[in-house]
Amino acid sequence: MDDLRIAPLVGIVGCLAVLLALAAPYVLVEDVAGVGLYYGSGAINPLLAGLFAAVALIALAAGREGRSDPALSAGVALVLGAVIAVIAVAWALTVRVDVVAIDTAHRWIVAGASVFVPAGSAWFARALGLL
Repeated sequence: MDDLRIAPLVGIVGCLAVLLALAAPYVLVEDVAGVGLYYGSGAINPLLAGLFAAVALIALAAGREGRSDPALSAGVALVLGAVIAVIAVAWALTVRVDVVAIDTAHRWIVAGASVFVPAGSAWFARALGLL
């Protein structure tokens, strides 16, 4: 198994999963204005985690393809992945689910998807011999 190719791919898929999970309410809910209230009702807005997921996605892809220093990319993605996971879990624990008509499991899907980013990044860093 080629850990230097698969490990960042796990992080990339995690980033895409976070972005898709955060975009899902805008497609599934009729009242789009309620989605902003839903995301703003927690301790911290999870769209910030989406922003960090987009940056981590670029860092992991660049490190995987050798366009950036893989060690630097793994380190940046690991830090961003940890922040993404903390933001997602903090939001999932504090969000008001009665604000918008969406399945209450959505918050846990976002939190679960966020774990793949630091996991893939840590695996990538370990494959590079950094951890």
